[in-house]
Amino acid sequence: MTEKQSKFAWIDFLWLAFLAGLAVLPPVREIHKQVILLTIGLFQISDQRVLASVPFPRRNIYSVLIKILLATLLIGHTTGAEPAIASPYYLIYFLPVVSAAMLFEAPGMLFWTAFASAAYCSYLFPALAEFRLTPEGLTELAMRVIFFFLAAVVVNRFATENRRQALRYQNLAETLAETNRQLERAQAEARRSERLAALGQLSAGLAHEIRNPLAVIKGSAEMLDKKLASADPLARELAGYVSSEVNRLNALVSRFLDFARPAQLDLHAEEITPIIERALKAARDRWPEAIIAVETAYASDLPAVLVDAALCEQVFTNVVINAYEAMGAEGGKLNVLVSASGSTLGDEKETRRGVIVELQDSGPGIPPELREQMFNPFFTTKRTGVGLGLSIVSKIVDDHGGWIDVANGSGAGACFRFFFPAAEQRTKAGPE
Repeated sequence: MTEKQSKFAWIDFLWLAFLAGLAVLPPVREIHKQVILLTIGLFQISDQRVLASVPFPRRNIYSVLIKILLATLLIGHTTGAEPAIASPYYLIYFLPVVSAAMLFEAPGMLFWTAFASAAYCSYLFPALAEFRLTPEGLTELAMRVIFFFLAAVVVNRFATENRRQALRYQNLAETLAETNRQLERAQAEARRSERLAALGQLSAGLAHEIRNPLAVIKGSAEMLDKKLASADPLARELAGYVSSEVNRLNALVSRFLDFARPAQLDLHAEEITPIIERALKAARDRWPEAIIAVETAYASDLPAVLVDAALCEQVFTNVVINAYEAMGAEGGKLNVLVSASGSTLGDEKETRRGVIVELQDSGPGIPPELREQMFNPFFTTKRTGVGLGLSIVSKIVDDHGGWIDVANGSGAGACFRFFFPAAEQRTKAGPE
């Protein structure tokens, strides 16, 4: 049993002990009094369970209303020869009054306290048929009602402050959780940038060293092809293989250099949606037979972004093509959502205004253990390819001052999210 459960058990025990004390006070043999006291005790410790099927806003209303009704019934069966309004059990009305003070804000507290006071004062009318209301009796009745309101105000003040304090703690916890998420993302991007920088330098040096012997091999293969043009068809065919494979290696080296060299961005203020549309068209042209349903949702208040349109188109094209390949021949759905938003990363004190692009496919998704590695150079899960596509994508986005992250979508598939800062903000901040 947890500490919270134990605490509630003690409160329940105290409630039953308190009501048991009332049960042994006169009138003891009044069966209606005993039944009502038992009902009050059971309802007080289980009202939330009894009213669990009632929607939350009305649940509190029903709870207070039932307590007022039970208190009124108890007053009517604890009088003896005196009128009901003179019953010493009138203090039971503090139960619904305090409950209303804890459950409602000030207007609701005042309403339900007035309602409980009216229920108590309703016994005045049958009493006036037999008794005369003296000034002293009127004063005592007014004092009882005033104390109802006084107790309600005092309890409501502490309950309201407690709710406000709880709300502040909740907001603080949400802010800390969001800050932790932003910090984790910033740390992940910093680690990825460090790996990209180190591997980029390695790739640049290796590519330069490989390109020179490739040029010699290609030139030699072309000379052999010319000399063996008519002498030996098999040798000519093999020389052609050497030349074509050298071309393929040279293209691969060029991709390494594209990844390693600093990007020369040709920045202009651009609308992001036409760039995305061109990327979607490029993917459709490459996979015309794919059964992919593309659904787009573009917000109307998108700011312009300061980007190199060609490189950004390459970013979206690479990710969309990956989505097509992930969904495969069975097809699926690709959702493209673009919205204006802000982003706070790392040690930045101000929220950056920009555009968030979400590309969510219905493919198999990405295992959590691969999400950080997938942006590493040379990491790939495909049978073909060298694993530079997403590395180049990440580098381009970083060079634009944005960020990229990936997670499983709301259903199946993967969801890539991009942030590009707004053009006026990039211009104000200056080149990075």
